[in-house]
Amino acid sequence: MISRIDLRGDALPEGGALRDLLPRAEFDVEAALEKVRPICEDVHHRGTAALIEYAQKFDGVELAQVRVPAEALTAALEQLDPAVRAALEESIRRARIVHRNQRRAEHTTQVVPGGTVTEKWVPVERVGLYAPGGRSVYPSSVVMNVVPAQEAGVESIALASPPQKEFGGLPHPTILAACALLGVDEVYAAGGAVAVAMFAYGTEDCPPVNMVTGPGNIWVAAAKRYFTGRIGIDTEAGPTEIAVLADSTADPVHVAADLISQAEHDPLAAAVLVTDSAELADAVEKELEPQVAATKHVEDRIKPALAGKQSAIVLVDDLEAGLKVVDAYGAEHLEIQTADAASWAARVRNAGAIFVGPWAPVSLGDYCAGSNHVLPTGGCACHSSGLSVQSFLRGIHIVDYTRDALAEVTHHVVTLAEAEDLPAHGAALKARFGWKVPNQ
Repeated sequence: MISRIDLRGDALPEGGALRDLLPRAEFDVEAALEKVRPICEDVHHRGTAALIEYAQKFDGVELAQVRVPAEALTAALEQLDPAVRAALEESIRRARIVHRNQRRAEHTTQVVPGGTVTEKWVPVERVGLYAPGGRSVYPSSVVMNVVPAQEAGVESIALASPPQKEFGGLPHPTILAACALLGVDEVYAAGGAVAVAMFAYGTEDCPPVNMVTGPGNIWVAAAKRYFTGRIGIDTEAGPTEIAVLADSTADPVHVAADLISQAEHDPLAAAVLVTDSAELADAVEKELEPQVAATKHVEDRIKPALAGKQSAIVLVDDLEAGLKVVDAYGAEHLEIQTADAASWAARVRNAGAIFVGPWAPVSLGDYCAGSNHVLPTGGCACHSSGLSVQSFLRGIHIVDYTRDALAEVTHHVVTLAEAEDLPAHGAALKARFGWKVPNQ
């Protein structure tokens, strides 16, 4: 059901050579880019008419309008299962606790007497948030996108999710209910690259945004790449990933269940176990069989995901080697199920989020840990972070110098300007002092 990669016995290679030995899903955004390009430009030129046409083509629904009526949001919340509502409210509450503490304060530094630099943090003015709606419905992604944007102080928030034929062309009612709970009333029935293009270019109904965030399929990732530079993006999210660093103390029942939990997202989802215990590897492999057989989405998602080239059990000589492997892999989600798990977790450099010990499974982070589940995939955790309040903030430096403070440093500025053959830079300071260089 899942392959093995044996890295025992030899010194592990460095850098890219080690990464090349590790499993990874094939996710060709560049190829998808050529297919989304004409769709995006069609939305640019035809606006809402193109959105309605693509809803018919891709989703099989006939839309009278793309924006979701306010009464549909209200009705979705009123009809929401009370248990689901309570769970969403708790997810929102915990997410707010964590994200509120991510706010950044303005700070002023006195560089010299009379010379200060202040860094202030300004939220993005308008954002477009995307909640997937293909194989599964993700109200949790509504929470994970909206909460940090709100806590950052974003004034204008719009959300898009694919129209659903079984719900009369509206997004899934649980998505709508989550929006209502969060106070987001600008919601659009649009999916994939079409939604990203709507946000980037704007339409008759939807003003353009400054930034688009949220997970999605390869078409969403390709559209984000297409519009990078015109709008800000969080990341080109690929298929979900879980890596588990475990030793002989780990419970194979827990490890198997956690691997399956991410495999059920998508046939391209990655499930990787890195361990120095062949006995644990055997036990996990044995445990996968009955757990997979007892769950849902077996044939269309879980089995293809576990059997795919992106999933494997990786055997290493010891946990030091295991740490080197998980850092090279840079998982979206990394669980540490070892003795003294907190110490090993503290040494990890590359992961979207780290889950410490047997009582912090990835599923907790997906819903109710308070952390964010919009995380870098495809090894991007070596240079990128998950979605947070900071994702929606821009740092702006405010430079305030007096005449004396400028005079004190003018000769250095002129010297550096001349060294770079940019004499007009220096002249801009000389002009302030009668073309004489102070302190020289």
